[in-house]
Amino acid sequence: MASPRRGKSSQASLLLAPPPGLRGPVRGRAQHRRRSQRTRPWRPWRPGVQVAALATGVVMVAGGTLALVRAEASAASRAVTGGGTTVPSTVLTTAPAIPARTAAELKPSVPVRIIIPALRVNAPITRLGLAADGSIQVPPLADHNLAGWYDRSAMPGRYGTSVILGHVDSYTGASVFYDVRYLMPGQLVEVVRANGSTATFAVDGVREVPKATFPSREIYAGTRYPGLRLITCGGPFDSASRQYLDNIVVYTHLVS
Repeated sequence: MASPRRGKSSQASLLLAPPPGLRGPVRGRAQHRRRSQRTRPWRPWRPGVQVAALATGVVMVAGGTLALVRAEASAASRAVTGGGTTVPSTVLTTAPAIPARTAAELKPSVPVRIIIPALRVNAPITRLGLAADGSIQVPPLADHNLAGWYDRSAMPGRYGTSVILGHVDSYTGASVFYDVRYLMPGQLVEVVRANGSTATFAVDGVREVPKATFPSREIYAGTRYPGLRLITCGGPFDSASRQYLDNIVVYTHLVS
């Protein structure tokens, strides 16, 4: 999936690509990228010679339209670079400590919904695989309240690392993982599974990592306990490429 072209309207999105050796049915790696949202270019209306007497008025209207388009573009930029660029001091730059104790793994079952009580998140989960170019599919940007489980990572509640990703925002507003950077150790993440059971995880910590040096094996390689990691974008925003430069990773472990 190509990076958005400069000058196009863009939305914050995710792109996951498993690293070499981690493309099997259990584990994978993520990277973020952005998709562009194409919009119809603005073209000023040009009056014909028949309405030359209205030329002054037309210029005024065209000028007003141009100002409006520029204002809308500026608002779009503010929306996509808004709260996602603010990272609280509670976010780490290193991985949190490995939990001393975790619950026993649960029976296999795929996730269907994620609930984060502290953030009032209650969102369906779609299943994500690999795209034709080898990257991990991402949830559609048009649906703000949708997370995605990478189906080559562990099922939530099973031993290993389960990966659920969600967008932080787009030019139309905040998305499902907009506030995950504010999660605190001990707060809960609940994953409802297809068999009717719920896997409950406790937050170990939140980490910000630069995409340019993303530690893929460390973050996506399987753990020796049932773990879940939430992935989104955040931190500095490059207005030229229309991309966040960092990832926000939430580390959790199974408690019930």
